[in-house]
Amino acid sequence: MRGYRATIGLEIHAELRTRTKMFCGTPNDPSAPPNTNVCPVCAGHPGTLPVVNHEAVHHVLRVGAAVGGTLADFTEFDRKNYFYPDLPKGYQISQFDFPLVRGGELAGVKLTRIHLEEDTATSRHEGAHSLIDFNRAGVPLMELVTEPVVHDAETASRFARELQLLLRTLGAGTANMDKGEMRVEANISVSRDESLGTKVEVKNLNSFRSVERAIEYEINRQVDELTQGRVIVQETRGFDEDRGHTFSQRAKESSHDYRYFPEPDIPKLHISSIPEFAYNEILRTLPELPDARRARYEAIGLKGSDIEVLVADAAAQEFFDTELTAHKATAEESKVGVNYLLSDIRGSEKPDSAQEALRGRYLPFVRLVTTGELSSRGAKELIKLMQTDDREPSQIAKDAGLVQQSGDEYISRIAEKVIEMNANVVEEIRGGKRDALKFLVGVGMKESKGAANPALLLAAIEKRIS
Repeated sequence: MRGYRATIGLEIHAELRTRTKMFCGTPNDPSAPPNTNVCPVCAGHPGTLPVVNHEAVHHVLRVGAAVGGTLADFTEFDRKNYFYPDLPKGYQISQFDFPLVRGGELAGVKLTRIHLEEDTATSRHEGAHSLIDFNRAGVPLMELVTEPVVHDAETASRFARELQLLLRTLGAGTANMDKGEMRVEANISVSRDESLGTKVEVKNLNSFRSVERAIEYEINRQVDELTQGRVIVQETRGFDEDRGHTFSQRAKESSHDYRYFPEPDIPKLHISSIPEFAYNEILRTLPELPDARRARYEAIGLKGSDIEVLVADAAAQEFFDTELTAHKATAEESKVGVNYLLSDIRGSEKPDSAQEALRGRYLPFVRLVTTGELSSRGAKELIKLMQTDDREPSQIAKDAGLVQQSGDEYISRIAEKVIEMNANVVEEIRGGKRDALKFLVGVGMKESKGAANPALLLAAIEKRIS
């Protein structure tokens, strides 16, 4: 940083999952064939009147409660006036002085506000022409603004990931960045002390990696400008993903440029007059939030990387809690269970089908592993068999010869067969290459379909070779 300090504030837009658009009854489905989900209201025809989407307001209030924000009692919508081809009315219905939520904190980052507005249409540029798809025009859009308290790109990216996870946990939206359902804008400045420098906005970052790369580039660009004696211009910049640098788009507008004024066609809202919007009622509807879930899994003793996968994957999390937590699995059973769930079930070709096939039988399977009746190889084989065989795991394992064998006669037979099949490896071991013993044990485990006790098999092979 060469003596400079970066300050970053984030503005994140996320489309909300509702049945209809923000101010009309048109389906909320931007992915439909172009210009099929459009009506006179979201197309901005004269004389049409907007009606507020109840479900969208509910989503934002729940997000606000989840981050510990202050929910508004009085709120109103405003007209944000600017002209752009993807804005059919010539203004956007948004919120200015009276947002739905003020304050709050997420992932250690303090929030300024969360408000509700409508999305714009989608532009597609082809050569000298631009095409407009109005399917997205009027889709409910949540905008979250942080305080300027972030000082590095990694923290900014981590915050955006946590917001995506929260939206998915609450069912407020899917927030897929590659589909434009969540877009990040970063306001970046650098200075030699704790004061704020000239703010530059980098818009429409559509992946977490882009958030990090754009912020890192912009910080370095501003530091270069200042060290060479030049002045930072307040502007809006885009990010070129291929070249990895930001580029100037236009001068940065201030709030007065938009000529905000209250939307005359939408009545003022008093939140407390709507029973389901009462704060206690909003709290009652919240599910277990990501941080609480992390704490619960940490108490079990699960490792951090497994916890993050479970917290982010709703299907795997539901399976784990239904099959293990609800049946009071021990800490050891939980650790073994999450290991096979994430590596062999979640990692299979059809994880949903695999989870469904193992329902009601997963804890008995886990107990076969934790009691030593199944080796790791045998457990993996049993998981595959259980997907096409609905009997009890112990019976399947027994009939398939997967139950771990420790009898002297059985182990001796496998050891002798392995040595006979791999005479060249045996000679290498006798010549001092002790690591090759692991290879022979692996061959023996494969030969026994994972049923041989690996420790006893190793001892039997060593004894015969020596």
